[in-house]
Amino acid sequence: MTKIDKQQLVSEMTDEFKNANAIVVCDYKGMTVFDLEQIRIAARASDAKVKVVKNTLALIAIKEAGLETLELVETNLVIWGEDQIATCKIADQAASANKEKFKVKSGLLEGKASDAATITAMAKLPGREELLGMLLNVWNGPARSIAIGLQALATKKTEEAA
Repeated sequence: MTKIDKQQLVSEMTDEFKNANAIVVCDYKGMTVFDLEQIRIAARASDAKVKVVKNTLALIAIKEAGLETLELVETNLVIWGEDQIATCKIADQAASANKEKFKVKSGLLEGKASDAATITAMAKLPGREELLGMLLNVWNGPARSIAIGLQALATKKTEEAA
C-alpha cells in the first residue's frame, strides 16, 4: 500500500468516523474469509461498515475525527455506523456465533471510549423497531380495552333482547 493510498484511506475513514455514533473494535484472529463476509453482510443490512485496518491508520483516523483515542494492539476489525445499538448488535452477534475466534475489545460510543462490557450491554437493548412496536402496543392497550368492553356490552344487550 503506497503512502497516497494510506492517506486516502485515512481521510475516508476520518469522514466516516465523524458521522458514526458507534465504533466497535474487535479481535478476529483465526476467522475464515467466509465468517468475515457474514459479518459484512449483517453490517450492510444495518447500514454499518466493517473494515480490517492497520492499527496506526485507524488511530490516525480516530484522532483526526476528534474522538477519544483507543489502545489498538494485534489484529483488529473495526465496525462502525450511525445506529449505536445496531452496530453493537452486529459485533455481539458475531462474537456469539464465533466464540473462539471473535471477541469485542473496545469501542467508541458517541465519541467516548467504551469497554467491551458496555458494548455488550448496548447490544442487549431493544432496537428502534422493537421500541416502536412496544410503544404502539402501549398506545393501543386502552383502545383495545374499550373495544373489548363495547363488544361485551353489545353481546349482553343482544342476549337480553332475545
